[in-house]
Amino acid sequence: MGGIIYILNIIKILDFLNDDEKPEILLFYRPDLKKYADEAKYPYLKVVEWKYPTVYKGYLKSWFLHKNIFVDKILRQYDLDVLYPLHDYPIKTKTKTKLICWYADLQHEHYPEFFTRRKIIERTARIRFMLRNTDFLVVSSQDVANDFSKFFTLRQNMKVHIFHFASVIDYIEDVNHDNLRAKYKLPKKYFIVSNQFYQHKNHKILLEALVKLKGMGSSVHLVITGRFPDKSHSPYLHELHEIIKRNDLHNQISFLGIISRKDQLVLMKHSQALIQPSLFEGWSTVIEDAKSLQVPVVASNIPVNIEQLGKDGLYFEPHNPEELASILSVYPERNISDVFYDDYSRRIKSSARVLMKIFL
Repeated sequence: MGGIIYILNIIKILDFLNDDEKPEILLFYRPDLKKYADEAKYPYLKVVEWKYPTVYKGYLKSWFLHKNIFVDKILRQYDLDVLYPLHDYPIKTKTKTKLICWYADLQHEHYPEFFTRRKIIERTARIRFMLRNTDFLVVSSQDVANDFSKFFTLRQNMKVHIFHFASVIDYIEDVNHDNLRAKYKLPKKYFIVSNQFYQHKNHKILLEALVKLKGMGSSVHLVITGRFPDKSHSPYLHELHEIIKRNDLHNQISFLGIISRKDQLVLMKHSQALIQPSLFEGWSTVIEDAKSLQVPVVASNIPVNIEQLGKDGLYFEPHNPEELASILSVYPERNISDVFYDDYSRRIKSSARVLMKIFL
């Protein structure tokens, strides 16, 4: 879903350009993703159903035929100026089309314990072939660009671009917040967390901070979106369930499960703040959502969060629940009309122009 949201959001970003600046877009999609392709709205858009090879088959066939099977037919059938984002590049392709690769992050280099050995080998191999053959690489942050220079040898003639993903917020004014609070049985004041339950998303520190607050005679309410998997899914999830049970935190947490993006954004807009506790990010989509909605963010002090928020963020050490508890215990009541970040339309349009400079 991360890749799908990224691509759909790019189309929305480009729609903020002046009409004479907007490029024609061909959106290629797998048949099973048709419902997402149908969501794309843009005045100069053509959607094209496309059957892509599997990763392993695509690489083997590309090496055997000495051409990039992932894009070969697209380049033959369509006269494109740019193809983006390209993830798999097993063979160097001779074409006038500008082939631009994109990679999210190098999390497996920092936290190999979160990956299987096979997955680490696969990710590393795909990156090495990409770096060997591409002339253009886009990453979402300076932090990720630094990681590529640290962990891989980059060719001198390869251009690395940094494109800061920005969230376009579709119309949400037709959703009433009071009705949503009643629907989900939420208190008036709450903090929101919108991360999947992966270990690097660091939900554990949230629970430990609630325990610390309880010991201080204080409490806050957390609204957590996304399905909370059963404890049998992993030792980490078992640990989260046990912390909640042992410290009787059920009344301080609302697990909403998978809700519509519109509901999620309205709940975020009216929260006291977004909490982003991650141990690792390439560029946080939920932080970009918060910026577009003018919602304050309390975030772990990892470099990419600081790059993303700068002086506008409030930070804590991601392994220090006491520090997070101290922040939440005295967090001021939010005025919903307060402005924390640059103007929304100007920021999105600037992002679109950065992207067009990469394309041209």
